[in-house]
Amino acid sequence: MAAKKKAIQNKVRSAYMQGKIVKGIAGFYYVHVVESGVYECKAKGIFRKERMKPLVGDNVEIEILDRDSREGNITDILPRKSELIRPAVSNIDQVLVVFAAARPSPHFNLLDRFLVMMESKDIPVILCFNKTDAAKAQQIERLQDIYEGCGYPVVFTSVKRKINIEKIKELLKDKTTAIAGPSGVGKSSLINLLSPGADMETGSISRKIERGKHTTRHSELLLLDEDSYIMDTPGFSSLYVNKFEKEELKYYFREFIPYEGKCRFHGCDHIHEPDCAVKAAVGQKKIHTVRYEDYREIYEELKNKRRY
Repeated sequence: MAAKKKAIQNKVRSAYMQGKIVKGIAGFYYVHVVESGVYECKAKGIFRKERMKPLVGDNVEIEILDRDSREGNITDILPRKSELIRPAVSNIDQVLVVFAAARPSPHFNLLDRFLVMMESKDIPVILCFNKTDAAKAQQIERLQDIYEGCGYPVVFTSVKRKINIEKIKELLKDKTTAIAGPSGVGKSSLINLLSPGADMETGSISRKIERGKHTTRHSELLLLDEDSYIMDTPGFSSLYVNKFEKEELKYYFREFIPYEGKCRFHGCDHIHEPDCAVKAAVGQKKIHTVRYEDYREIYEELKNKRRY
């Protein structure tokens, strides 16, 4: 009797597993369970009742419905350590932002908006400038001057010539990394180099549920190894930074921090005030003018935003 009871308990325990949501399409969630594979799951109705939607990147508990066909239900969402609204993802350790060093030239304002957004979320950023094979030496030096100068780790790559790809892999090791960037910078080619099996896995899911060829792009986690994931994040063409007040913005430009408290006026916003330490640093080329001008533009945008 005791043996039978123990067998039932083991069966119950074995019917539940923990994994990570790697993809979500049309109400189906694909949960990667280490050493077991990817399970196709639906979310229990209780999440709708509690107005909590599972996100790509969530660590979840699933109830196994069929081991052979790898089907289950999500029964619990484990606590999130980070969460982004756009794209809607969770538990990101860091972001790899990919721009081209040339062809096309970097859109600095777009890049700085993204950096502000990540600083406000306290999510670390690695900057990757690709297509170095198409860039001149002075272009690369300028990028180093602007972004290494304000404290961001910067890696210069060429997917075409496979330059510094191994360095990128080292930075992604044991992390869940969102990869973001505008179109035309070689982001997809970089992802294919980092995760050669990505297309094959996506294709197998598409064939299984016949939903993969969907016109709407979605976030998806790709497994690099047991503890390393990368996420391709769509929707990077424009970023509106309006989730905080203009007075907060200066704290999200990290090169401004050493000058806080050194301005003539307490609470200086580094715009029109006299005897401003930040503006003095710009004049002395200790803060790059590209960054400061983007700060001014975003500040004015926040200042003039409509209030509801």
